[in-house]
Amino acid sequence: MTIVVIPTFNEAENLPALAAEILALAVPNLGLLIVDDNSPDGTGQVADTLAERFPGRIYALHRPQKQGLGRAYLDGFGQALAMGAALIIQMDADFSHPPSAIPSMLQEITGCDVVVGSRYVSGGELDERWGWWRRFLSWWANEVWSRRLLHLKTRDITAGFKCWRRETLEGVGLGRVVCNGYAFQVEMAYLCERLQYRITEIPIYFEDRRIGKSKMSMRVKAQGAFDVVRIWWRHRGVRRIGTPRAPTAAVRT
Repeated sequence: MTIVVIPTFNEAENLPALAAEILALAVPNLGLLIVDDNSPDGTGQVADTLAERFPGRIYALHRPQKQGLGRAYLDGFGQALAMGAALIIQMDADFSHPPSAIPSMLQEITGCDVVVGSRYVSGGELDERWGWWRRFLSWWANEVWSRRLLHLKTRDITAGFKCWRRETLEGVGLGRVVCNGYAFQVEMAYLCERLQYRITEIPIYFEDRRIGKSKMSMRVKAQGAFDVVRIWWRHRGVRRIGTPRAPTAAVRT
């Protein structure tokens, strides 16, 4: 079974269309787990309606309040593992991540431990509506600050579109992940490379959200920059136990 985990907060308008695109994929045994943080716009009720309409394919996990993106993913991963998922895909609910890339991810995961939908490898693109300042901040946060400080091979370490093997998430150990904001993505990337998991990046077109407002405030960005240092300090001694192998960050075009 493959489970797509999507955390939501105020995504009631996006969710039905996104769910329809995912279910329309020619992928057997594909399910969708919606993790909602008690959205005031009724996203949780939309998730319940979808789960009732598509039993055995769509599931809803309700959390009592907004507790952070990282915790939403960890709860979703834990639930997906408990459901017996062999593969777990994480993605946003705002159409920034194209559902059409999911079959390619599932094809690539047969030869690695985690697949990253990447904006920063050859063939990857950012929405042309992004202004120069937004592009600069994204590049600086990813390439200059995070990758260089942590010495990572992966190009898009802030990516939120990934396909995980069950064994990879179990090996990373969800209990050791501490970041609860957008730096959660960086922390997972860092742990994967420290533990020498095989990483493949495939290019995607990163579309700006279609409906609603971005949740990336300046406060969130500043916290994410600080968390990178915390990630390095907390996990600097993490090593793979057993036969060593070099971490890889292969690129598929």
